[in-house]
Amino acid sequence: MEKKKLEYFKKKLEERQQQLRRNVSRTEQDGRATDLDTAQDIADRAASSYNKEFLFHQSNSERQLLQMVEGALSRIREGTFGQCISCAKDINPKRIEAVPWTRHCIECQEKLEKGQLEEAAG
Repeated sequence: MEKKKLEYFKKKLEERQQQLRRNVSRTEQDGRATDLDTAQDIADRAASSYNKEFLFHQSNSERQLLQMVEGALSRIREGTFGQCISCAKDINPKRIEAVPWTRHCIECQEKLEKGQLEEAAG
């Protein structure tokens, strides 16, 4: 991948990384604030419990995305960004543009989703 394009994706990924870090931090603070609520009746406790579960799920999803973004930044540093981690073929530029943290080419992603490919770490 050409250096100019690599810098573009690096900047885009770093911006997304900062946004996700802020979101995760804010969601964690909101979750702690939910713990401080001293709900009196059962309906308030149920609503508080639901909110806490929702915030936990949101935080977990954002953490997973943050890990994928950080993995993509790591692949930029290693010089493997834009290559599928399973088959090492180049990933379609349109796919990278849409999902810059992608780790797989479309063929390997489809195999992964069908359970025909083992998830690789990293």
